[in-house]
Amino acid sequence: MVTLPLFISGTEIAFIIFIVIMVFGADKVPEIARGLGKGMRTLKDATNDIKTEITKSAEKQGIDIDVTKDIKKEIDKAKEDINDITGPIKRQL
Repeated sequence: MVTLPLFISGTEIAFIIFIVIMVFGADKVPEIARGLGKGMRTLKDATNDIKTEITKSAEKQGIDIDVTKDIKKEIDKAKEDINDITGPIKRQL
């Protein structure tokens, strides 16, 4: 079952589609869907452009934008330290 970010179930989606068809008619639904698709694509492109501009600006200012890399290094270091301390001890059930 596919869940949307708004947690709408399949039955609710079917009901919404039924209402849309009843209000706008079956011949207008593809046109509406096309318009929504274009709008979503425009929004996605604008978001990607903003992300790119922020990244470029941060790089010019010398700001580290890859925080996750540093966090991953620290986690890996902690794992190695734990393995060194525990050594070959195995948990027995």
